[in-house]
Amino acid sequence: MRPFEDSPISRDGKVLILAYDHGLEHGPVDFEDVPETMNPETVWETATHDAVSALAVQKGIAEAYYPSYEDDVNLLAKLNGTSNLWMGEPDSAVNWSVDYAAEVGADAVGFTMYGGSNKEVEMAEEFRKAQEAARKHDLPVVMWSYPRGQGLKNDKKPDTIAYAARQALELGADVAKVKYPGSSEKMEFAVDMAGPTQVVMSGGSKTSDRDFLSTVKGAIDAGAVGLAVGRNVWQRENPTQFLDALEAVIYEETSVEEALSRI
Repeated sequence: MRPFEDSPISRDGKVLILAYDHGLEHGPVDFEDVPETMNPETVWETATHDAVSALAVQKGIAEAYYPSYEDDVNLLAKLNGTSNLWMGEPDSAVNWSVDYAAEVGADAVGFTMYGGSNKEVEMAEEFRKAQEAARKHDLPVVMWSYPRGQGLKNDKKPDTIAYAARQALELGADVAKVKYPGSSEKMEFAVDMAGPTQVVMSGGSKTSDRDFLSTVKGAIDAGAVGLAVGRNVWQRENPTQFLDALEAVIYEETSVEEALSRI
């Protein structure tokens, strides 16, 4: 497994991935509250904040914008993704190769894995190809580990989230992005299950400043190394100030009250 401390997407052993693959995964609805975010350049500018250790985007966004930001933003190439128009069993099309991502200049690659889907076997085989190719290019691999599928009734159960973290370890991911299971104690179980694979919390839908920072604090206290977040940053009117607050919680491990004072 690749040493995380030497990872280009790590800052002092912590990570804050700003995710902006939502235009493909969710469509126009995610840009309605803050229409300026339809313009990818708005989010690329946000990603230049010191707190952001990588920006996760799909191929077209990387091709169009990364050349202008390569000195200021670490690129996380999100290799697979499927539109919200898809109504079948959870699956995710592989949209670019690791070789091409490396050619574009990626500092890391990301891959969604839907454990429990009827498509799990095919997705695991696709991940294996991506993970082994990433090793050849010395690129860290982040797994969006999201149990989901026809037979899965509750993807937020602590045991299910811990299983997601373990699946990332077993398949060779360097970092596992998992949902927060509701408490620091339950998150610690997921972190323990991941072993040497580093765990980051998935940001999810937008919530209040205090609620979100409290959840991030709980994840950090449980041993998570950080956060992979999209809407809870760029759907805000003050994304830069909110990144100041996240920087305090993740990198400085301050209290929530101290973080709120920075907004």
